[in-house]
Amino acid sequence: MKIREFAVEQWMNEYEETCRYNLAETCVRSLTTGELLNLSGRREDVLTELAATPLTYGPIPGSPRLRALVADLYAAQAPDNVLITHGAIGANALIHATLVGPGDHVVAVVPTYQQHYSIPDSYGARVDHLPLREDHGWLPDLDALDRLVTPDTRLIAVNNPNNPTGALIDEAGLTRIAEIAGRVGAWVLCDEVYRGVDQHGDGFTASIADLYERGISTGSMSKPYSLAGLRLGWIVGPTALLADVATHRDYTTISVGRIDDLLACVALENKDAVLARSHRITRTNLAILDEWVNGRNDITYVRPASGTTALLRYDAPLGSYEFCTRLLKETGVMFTPGAAFDIEHTVRIGFADDTETLRTGLRLVGQFLDGLAPTA
Repeated sequence: MKIREFAVEQWMNEYEETCRYNLAETCVRSLTTGELLNLSGRREDVLTELAATPLTYGPIPGSPRLRALVADLYAAQAPDNVLITHGAIGANALIHATLVGPGDHVVAVVPTYQQHYSIPDSYGARVDHLPLREDHGWLPDLDALDRLVTPDTRLIAVNNPNNPTGALIDEAGLTRIAEIAGRVGAWVLCDEVYRGVDQHGDGFTASIADLYERGISTGSMSKPYSLAGLRLGWIVGPTALLADVATHRDYTTISVGRIDDLLACVALENKDAVLARSHRITRTNLAILDEWVNGRNDITYVRPASGTTALLRYDAPLGSYEFCTRLLKETGVMFTPGAAFDIEHTVRIGFADDTETLRTGLRLVGQFLDGLAPTA
């Protein structure tokens, strides 16, 4: 099997450990173990539970405790509708491996996380892209989706909230996608890894798993829950599908770690406190980014409605890889090149990490852009 290089992950792997100001980070500022224990209000009890945890394999589908907590993030799901995975990246890979084969037809929105078009392409599927347009708020044109879907469409892959743009499909839009898929009996995979940090309300938009009988939601502890180091995610969907997924999963993952499972339970049992912190960070930091963008005439964007990332369009005569490489070398600030998402003259910014790092990084980016401006 040959597969295209994963552009975003290769860029991150190259630079994120050595940059000074990481504005490419996509997680809400990570919690330390101590911070999580303090948020729980049960520090000593959790430490006692950790000390008693045997370091052997855990339940293969995830602990009953964790699956019940994940199910509670949805409106109409039970623990049997949940399968725990090695991150959302593992969840997405398992869905594509289970549902997609040579000659199948897949429709994927772009830009999105590259798994959703490169993996099915590597399996020999026919992959049609549905381009998101800046002048449409980076939201999918659902009439265009309707035209792309055919009687042999196997899977529609969307990403909500969207990475890299932060655009958010509302419940009416998701319902329309479900209707389009239902017309031909297609599955809908909705990568919902950023779900929970909408800029308004309680942070949660409806999930495709609650709206469509063939709707599949993937998520993880990484982004809104600030616990990427757990490497723990999930698939939520029909039980018959999860049984098929489990067959594939047996070849790649026996179980997630017991300690990871336990700490995820602690976080989800205290999700109100964890997400309140995440909402403070994402809403405060987006306001800072918004003020900076509005104060410049060489940067534009569509203000994100959710998530932790935005796609900035810059006015400079540099391709995005050259732009980001020079920026990193001259200032220590790291963005992700828009070309990694096949959208030139843009960069992806992650705005949900440390607030002071964001302020400093934006100031340095402004100085860099000013230095690129032609002199009279």
